[in-house]
Amino acid sequence: MTKEQDFEIFLAAAPGLEDVLCGEVRLKGFKQPRAVPGGVVIRGGWPEVWRANLWVRGAGRVLARIESFPVTHLAQLDRRARRVPWAEILRPDIPIRVEASCAGSRIYHAGAAAERIETAIRETLGAPHAPDGGILVRARIEQDLCTISVDTSGDLLHRRGHKQAVNRAPLRETMASLFLLQCGYNGAEPVLDPMCGSGTFVIEAAEIASRLNPGRSRHFAFEQLATFDAEAWQRMRDVKSARMPAARFYGSDRDAGAIVMSQANAERAGVAACTEFRVATISDLAPPAGPPGLVIANPPYGTRIGDKQTLAPLYRTLGQTLLRRFAGWRVGIVTSESSLAYATGLPFLPTTAPVPHGGLRVSLFRTAPL
Repeated sequence: MTKEQDFEIFLAAAPGLEDVLCGEVRLKGFKQPRAVPGGVVIRGGWPEVWRANLWVRGAGRVLARIESFPVTHLAQLDRRARRVPWAEILRPDIPIRVEASCAGSRIYHAGAAAERIETAIRETLGAPHAPDGGILVRARIEQDLCTISVDTSGDLLHRRGHKQAVNRAPLRETMASLFLLQCGYNGAEPVLDPMCGSGTFVIEAAEIASRLNPGRSRHFAFEQLATFDAEAWQRMRDVKSARMPAARFYGSDRDAGAIVMSQANAERAGVAACTEFRVATISDLAPPAGPPGLVIANPPYGTRIGDKQTLAPLYRTLGQTLLRRFAGWRVGIVTSESSLAYATGLPFLPTTAPVPHGGLRVSLFRTAPL
């Protein structure tokens, strides 16, 4: 597996959002993306790995699949792991760690499998093992087929690198961007979040419209691989596509602390000039001047913040306010409680499968233009 070789690249997504991520990957110009359980597969070389980390908003991590082989017992795994060209991919001076999973296979002990691969890497390459090693090697043994991947992202990709303040139960930026896409958002219309918390939806929408790369403010694990070319990576990062969007992006919240957080996060993200945040209750909500766009919110669900019975009036007020004042606007509401969503009285389109989020399963409830 040299720098010039073509291989399989896996972009992870929350189960239920694979098709949405596939649409984004296709729009970003990656060839022949294919949705699979848990994410999207593309083919390419290391430049495509770097681009995927830098460009793709909805992926949680990017894995380079470096080897795949049948295996039925640990001694065989040990032999095959020693034949992987580790020196072409890993550096001997960077600590690694190995994680394994087993499903439907004669090798069923994930810990023993990980240990064999760790030993193979240490004895063939010399790279030390450390529980907090900067490079994660993943082995998935399923139906007696072992697939070995290198996690090229490091920190999960929702950690954009410019958001420091968060509120309780925050929605990950990766998931927020996919929900925006699912609502048909393409960067050309205003977006308003009436319960903006730390500003995730507003900032993601503003970044999309501003054509800012989501990975522009952070480092990635691939920078510590033997395949890394610092000059080529710098040229990729230096390509400027940013623009000032025609639309504006609005967040409001009844909590003044949330507004301060949102403004600080927008400033760090470089989108303060096209975003506006203010303290307001739901009943104060009014559409900004200009064309209609998208109202999107991640209200409290009752299972983590507040109580379902006390939250129903909030949802009802939200729905009544939107129906009365926001003609022509589309609405997206993320919640784990369908009863709360329907308490709004909004005319929702058919929902898709719920998506895991923080130990819950949430759904996006969408409307056509009101």
